[in-house]
Amino acid sequence: MKIKLIANPVAGGDARNKIDCAVACLQSAGATVDLVLTEKRNDAMQAAIAAKSAGFDRIIAAGGDGTLNEVINGLAPSAIPLAFIPFGTTNVFALEVGIPFDVEQACAVALRGHPRPVCLGLAGDTRFLLMAGIGFDAEVVAGVSLPLKRRVGKLAYLVSSLKVLLRSVPGIIEAVDEQGRRYQGSSAVIGNGRYYGGRFSITPEASLQDDTLEVCLFRRRGRLGFLYSMLKVAFGRPLTEREVWRFKGRELTFAGSKAAVQLDGDYHGRLPMTFRAVFGELTLIYPTD
Repeated sequence: MKIKLIANPVAGGDARNKIDCAVACLQSAGATVDLVLTEKRNDAMQAAIAAKSAGFDRIIAAGGDGTLNEVINGLAPSAIPLAFIPFGTTNVFALEVGIPFDVEQACAVALRGHPRPVCLGLAGDTRFLLMAGIGFDAEVVAGVSLPLKRRVGKLAYLVSSLKVLLRSVPGIIEAVDEQGRRYQGSSAVIGNGRYYGGRFSITPEASLQDDTLEVCLFRRRGRLGFLYSMLKVAFGRPLTEREVWRFKGRELTFAGSKAAVQLDGDYHGRLPMTFRAVFGELTLIYPTD
């Protein structure tokens, strides 16, 4: 098997040693491995673009969800199976489908797992696999210090969260679904999977095997009300109809307040923006049942 391994050497902790381990595991299984180490933003995307026409049997992204997102944006649409070895801070995709965090076990899934076509989200022309965030969480992502994130991991998001809460009051955003129905709120999560930021579930009915996106639009507009809702999410308590709008769609338009947008944990710009679900542009490797 001829494999393109696109790896982020600064994802999570001890990534360089994990990459060496992954290469050794893949080669010991008889695979030919062509390794690319990313150095800056968009390197993983460019490597995936180049790999599409180079005769690889499989492409493997090794890093965090951001690295995986870049590879997807370079690879799709394509029939070449894409596997994932999780090194990052959160690794939501690995949690979503059950990919082991142990490097050797993840390599075994990459080589012998089950290929499945999946749904991708589109924000304008940019793809996302897991979710898009609008408003509060995107402002948090935009404000995260990368040097601090490399030192303390998830705590960097807590620091940025406190800064956003103290700095600004959420504006009003409006969502319009395919039937023209309008919803208003302060922040939103558009889910293509169940999990958000770890094992937190804000869009529990979203699925990579479905051809729609699920929206959770937070209705509370003040800082304290929104913070209360987010604390409920953190402690696994259900959100009520008074707190959120929930709906699904294949095409959704968001506008208002020039709110920030993040895709799979990386800042992507500001509203207005249209989001679409596209099924079958990509095949991902899942663990065997």
